[in-house]
Amino acid sequence: MTAEGRSPRRAAVLDALRASDTPLGVTDLATRLGVHPNTVRFHLDALVGEGLAAAEVRPSTGRGRPRTVYTPRRGMDRGGTRGYRLLAQMLLSRLAADGDGAGGAATEAGRAWGSYLIDPLPPFRQPTAREATARLIALLDDLGFAPGADGDGDGVPERVRLRHCPFLELAEEYGQLVCPLHLGLMQGALAALDAPVTATRLEPFAEPEYCLAHLAPVPAAARR
Repeated sequence: MTAEGRSPRRAAVLDALRASDTPLGVTDLATRLGVHPNTVRFHLDALVGEGLAAAEVRPSTGRGRPRTVYTPRRGMDRGGTRGYRLLAQMLLSRLAADGDGAGGAATEAGRAWGSYLIDPLPPFRQPTAREATARLIALLDDLGFAPGADGDGDGVPERVRLRHCPFLELAEEYGQLVCPLHLGLMQGALAALDAPVTATRLEPFAEPEYCLAHLAPVPAAARR
């Protein structure tokens, strides 16, 4: 594979499409590249699947089957590497420069996303604390936190163990932002459910193997 994550043969097929002024068929490309048509067809199918090429079926001008021709799709090459962690570091470093208010901003961002990501309940449905906690744990599981309720299993857990952090390296470097964002995410999810329970505190790396989210009942007067 090339540095861009694409095989040299596939890159050559794409380059040939881009260098041509007209659409090319499988036979055209096989002749230009000196390879078997089945090899070209395999790579064309992959390029179409990646959104880098488009296929068009043209009616035959005489006897024979319709002919499929290919053109490159305009736009930036989507086969390159990504630097999302670097982007996150850049944004977090800028937010961290705001000082004491940065943690609050991260919490608010987490709340907004938590309310967006949680699976909603049907209209006019009030969840029990057990049901709301189960939905929160399902959300955290979907996000990669590998959560587990900390309790005897008979009642509503007072804590949730987070055995995996999907942003571990960023949390180690910018815990003052990433951890409040996680707490806000849980708070926002539970608030969107109008749950009788909320997340009150997140204890980062409470043990070497996990972080610990603390839950508590919400007073009835504080619920919407």
